Amino acid sequence: MGFGPFLRLDELTPDVALIQALKERWDPECHAFLLLWGHMIPTLEDVVRITGLRVDGQAVTGVTYTSYQEMVERLLGLEVTRERSSLVPRTRLQASLGVADARHQTGEGQAEYMARLTADARAALAEEEGAAADRDLRRFLILVIGKLILGTRGDPVSCQCLPLLEDMTQVRSYAWGAALLAHLFDSLGTSSREKGVAGFFPLLQVWAYYHLPSLGRGVARRRGAVPFLQRWRFCRDERSLRRQVTLIHDTLDTVPFGHVRWTPYVGEDDATQPWVERGRPYFGRDIWLHCFNTVVPLHHRLVARTLGLHQAVVEFSTRQRSWERPGRSFRGLQQVTDWTVQVREQLDDWERRGKEVVSEATSDEDYFRAYARRYGAQVYKGTRRPLDPEGRISSLEGILHSTIQQRDDLQAVVDQLRAELDKAQQMVGGASSSREDPGRSLASAVTRAEDALAQAREREQELRTAVARMTTLEAEMAELRLRPEAAEVARWREAEEEATRLRQEAEEATRLRTEAGDLRTQLGEERHRCELLWSEMKGLERALALVGRSRSAASRSGIPSGSARHYLTGSSGRRRNEEEARR
Repeated sequence: MGFGPFLRLDELTPDVALIQALKERWDPECHAFLLLWGHMIPTLEDVVRITGLRVDGQAVTGVTYTSYQEMVERLLGLEVTRERSSLVPRTRLQASLGVADARHQTGEGQAEYMARLTADARAALAEEEGAAADRDLRRFLILVIGKLILGTRGDPVSCQCLPLLEDMTQVRSYAWGAALLAHLFDSLGTSSREKGVAGFFPLLQVWAYYHLPSLGRGVARRRGAVPFLQRWRFCRDERSLRRQVTLIHDTLDTVPFGHVRWTPYVGEDDATQPWVERGRPYFGRDIWLHCFNTVVPLHHRLVARTLGLHQAVVEFSTRQRSWERPGRSFRGLQQVTDWTVQVREQLDDWERRGKEVVSEATSDEDYFRAYARRYGAQVYKGTRRPLDPEGRISSLEGILHSTIQQRDDLQAVVDQLRAELDKAQQMVGGASSSREDPGRSLASAVTRAEDALAQAREREQELRTAVARMTTLEAEMAELRLRPEAAEVARWREAEEEATRLRQEAEEATRLRTEAGDLRTQLGEERHRCELLWSEMKGLERALALVGRSRSAASRSGIPSGSARHYLTGSSGRRRNEEEARR
């Protein structure tokens, strides 16, 4: 069925830090990694060489259903308790294959454990025949496809590809490697807060080991083994995850342009990899990748350098779909959808094998300038690089790297022409002038090539000077940008001190207002007391006036003065009683 090379792959320890660092550099609009030296993506050639899965044939697509209950019971012989679900528990599948209870024994290594597990499974499956054997094979394939090729983050296994396993003779005709890449691209486009990557993550690891050897994350273990995943193992790092991710980002921001391997598979013996020859018609092409409700573009024109071409300026893609996808995570709750009809245009593109990538550019300079203008500080923000928010320095570095490549190419041409000239001169020797004409043409070609090489070297020197000058200029601009920031900080501090002073004055004013209110209350009480005293004085004056009048009247009428004294005493006592009652 074409899964043989893939199933023979050895275990690869996950490099979580590398996967997370790459995910943070993923641009979901153009489906590519954004790095200092431009776009990079895993291609179909990377998939077929690293995993051994076929990338040619029919697209992995068809009909998705709201419920797979009937299909799971009929094809897998398993019960499904939740009717509206496309997921089957992994443990139930393992139990149906007789390997659910297998455990590591004391002192048993991983190799011995896997050998024993395989022997037990083969012994259990050897007893099955006919329809029972097909049922067990489907259980095994749904486990491999649902947990490895199109793996999910959770424990359950998706059954969306189960309809393609109904006719066992057609399973080998599907491009499972292309579906793997589509599923991986879709997973990379999820939120950066999601720390994992669904799908076959070892593809990303080995792809980075080949194309970015300066990272030093992988170690070669078996030279010449195929598929290429067999050649690598993870170089274990004991530092914390966050520290590892930071160091990887720093390395990506400082790795020299010349250390990137764009064409790592040159010189490989493809005779031992028949799956590569079958997939070659799909290499180096812009094409739509299909995995049922996941349809994503492979923009190979953004990485023309993987084909040995110069990168031309192309339109940087944006996320625009002519159809709506029900959801990123397939949970079986969508409507019944026939994707062969829903995405007919993209499916026709796959059947036509996409569009071949060509480039008429003679250098990468225009591309680097456009790339720096488009992404700017989004890419050029390394902690150990000069401040380069608009990508001027990195743009010049890219142009310099392109010039160095041209110089090396011209040097190779000059060396080849010189060798041919020397050979021609030795062959001609003392022959006639008619035989010297080829020597003269070769000599003129050598002269022209040497002139071009000299111009390339002058251009290289100019660019090196420009990079140094731009680096100094950016450092000076960064310092100038920091000065107003320092002045702004001083102004903020002055404003804060002024606010503190005003706040203290406001608190003091509040305290004074409180004290003034207390004084006004005391003043009112004293005024009331004074009014009472004033009324008493008035009463006394009236009483004295009455006494005076009574005395004069007594003297005239002969009434004894004791009666007047009794009246005055009674009157004053009554007033005191009234005053006490008022108090």
